[in-house]
Amino acid sequence: MNRARLSPLPPVEVVEARPGDELDPELLALPAPTRRERTLALVVLVAGTAAALAMVFALRNDMAYAATAAPIAADIGDLAAATEATLAAHENGFVRATGVLGAAAGIRYRRPLHDDTYRALPVLGPAARAGVWVEVRVPSGEESGRWEPPHAFAGRLLRFDAAGLRHRGVARAIEEAAGAPIPPGSFLLVDDEAPHGLRWSLLLGVLFLACAAANGVAAFRIVQRVG
Repeated sequence: MNRARLSPLPPVEVVEARPGDELDPELLALPAPTRRERTLALVVLVAGTAAALAMVFALRNDMAYAATAAPIAADIGDLAAATEATLAAHENGFVRATGVLGAAAGIRYRRPLHDDTYRALPVLGPAARAGVWVEVRVPSGEESGRWEPPHAFAGRLLRFDAAGLRHRGVARAIEEAAGAPIPPGSFLLVDDEAPHGLRWSLLLGVLFLACAAANGVAAFRIVQRVG
């Protein structure tokens, strides 16, 4: 039985790497960035990181509502009779409630890219708590002097001082219209705002976090090279 002869392998030649062998001569010929340019780039990256993190912080309540609120609204009954403990227990949650709203004491406003109008109206009644408001949407074409606010609502319950970017100016507008400050810790029920309607905030939050991470890594590399 013939056996194949195994030829010995040639000796491996070890080549020592020399500094600069893997560097492109054209890149080496480019002038090094000045300290001023590096500082400017670092400032821009740090500012971008801070701005992205600030946006995530501003969207934190919207993101929490979209991610953790129950898909079925919790019934809290009449808003005029709701206690502070009941409202606080459902803060930034999906709730269902009833109440009589004061159309004459509210404010009317619009949002960019929306044809509908919005009204923020206070809850009325003999036993009404101070500082409970409801934001209702008025479809385009139904805004008139005969419009009447609804008496049943299902939406997001939040405090004015924890409102997101879309409601940050509502409290100030109410105070200017009423000529009196809103009580601290007042609540706003945003009618017809279910958790699934704010899923866009999760996408924005992830996008801003990715931008912050990318800018942070780039800024760290610049600092590391300078050091």
